[in-house]
Amino acid sequence: MTKVADAIRLHPADNIIVALADLEAGASVPGLEVPLVQSIVRGHKIASTDIAKGENVRRYGQIIGQATKNIAAGEHVHVQNLGMGAHEQDYAFGAEARALPVADATLTFDGYHRADGRVGTRNYIGILTSVNCSGSVAKFIAEAATKNGLLDAFPNVDGIVPITHGTGCGMSGKDEGYATLFRTLAGYAGHPNFGGILLIGLGCEVMQISALVDGRPIRADGALRYMTIQTEGGTRATIAKGLEELRGIAEIANQVERTPAPISHITVGMQCGGSDGYSGITANPALGAASDLLVRHGGTTILSETSEIYGAEHLLTRRAVSAEVGQKLIDRVHWWEDYTARNGGEMDNNPSPGNKRGGLTTILEKSLGAVAKSGAAPLTEVYLFGEKIDKQGFVFMDSPGFDPCSVTGQIASGANLIAFTTGRGSVSGYMPTPGIKIATNSEMYARLEDDMDLNCGDIITEGISIEEKGRQLFDLFIRVASGEKTKSEQLGFGGVEFVPWQIGAVM
Repeated sequence: MTKVADAIRLHPADNIIVALADLEAGASVPGLEVPLVQSIVRGHKIASTDIAKGENVRRYGQIIGQATKNIAAGEHVHVQNLGMGAHEQDYAFGAEARALPVADATLTFDGYHRADGRVGTRNYIGILTSVNCSGSVAKFIAEAATKNGLLDAFPNVDGIVPITHGTGCGMSGKDEGYATLFRTLAGYAGHPNFGGILLIGLGCEVMQISALVDGRPIRADGALRYMTIQTEGGTRATIAKGLEELRGIAEIANQVERTPAPISHITVGMQCGGSDGYSGITANPALGAASDLLVRHGGTTILSETSEIYGAEHLLTRRAVSAEVGQKLIDRVHWWEDYTARNGGEMDNNPSPGNKRGGLTTILEKSLGAVAKSGAAPLTEVYLFGEKIDKQGFVFMDSPGFDPCSVTGQIASGANLIAFTTGRGSVSGYMPTPGIKIATNSEMYARLEDDMDLNCGDIITEGISIEEKGRQLFDLFIRVASGEKTKSEQLGFGGVEFVPWQIGAVM
């Protein structure tokens, strides 16, 4: 990319530039032959040449939409004059798939080795609920365990995490929504960041405890107990039995200590939320560079949010390791087109109001910036929401663009770290998996420093290279995986961010 004073042209073919500072009307910007027509807020787009109505507008060298009216050079390009247009993509399956050079395989982190061969970055005990109706009791048990100091004798256990949600009943027991919730709960029950699980149901719900555990080796270490409130005799009896079971689980979980593990056991779920005009310039490309470093060391990174790669999916299919993998991604895009249509929505329901205030106009523009998180590694596989990741490298997991829901699926699939870029300032956390918050701009980082783990705004303000920032983030992955607490962990986030994807009728 070429920096021109207070603006950036991201690709030679672009007919817009991006403001890097608040610019006043009439200002002279090098690279423009005319003064600015109006004031431009940082992160927003400026026409670098006259653009005729119906003409494609390009950013990153890619089409982000069409002009809905004539746009003069030096004019603000946004919702008032830029809209979605017809767009067709050349998927060219596998045409640009290039294996990355293998890096030093001796690099390690300190993690918790599990009986199934996976490695956790945390050692929590989870109280997992099958249905909304058992959520309060799960919290009562966790509160009672904390109050009576149950974990005082178990120093290797990081804490007790009640995983509650608002579904599990009032649903079909055999449709896509049921299968999705089943995968999600099973994925959390076997997650390597849990040293043990207490599974609690009510007893009469659609998502039966017996279906989750019957004949299924959810945990190879045996650290799973389950009960239903109706069978145990009500709330107080379930709390008493739950505390007894927690103590037994804690004894098992406490036997595991951090020991060195290859970097190949790190799986990072990559997210962006509260995106702005800087996201595709700073933090997302830096995360892409970190993703490539992790893949080179044998690790795994997960890109998701299918509705937010819409219009940029061709950049991923071209890197697919096979036509079959590329077609899997397109099949999910087509599913989403049908899903939104039958529910009265549209794929361009994005960007959000906050995204637009930050300078993003169409879903095509947002998607191109979001895909930058994926780096350059080949796309090795495409998974359903919450489906267990069984291949290493860069992969894609289908999910909504709603961040807590998408992260829930990534964790269910096996992510033991989350990397979350934000331009507007998203705050959240995702127990049992630590979330690393990455700021796209220095101004927001300064305001929300207590919530942000890494600033990528200095790519613009100080000229730090994307490669160097990617290395900093990769090093942070290793430190957090080894036990360093993130800002969201220090603040206590993670209690309300378990959001399973509800598909289908609520009955």
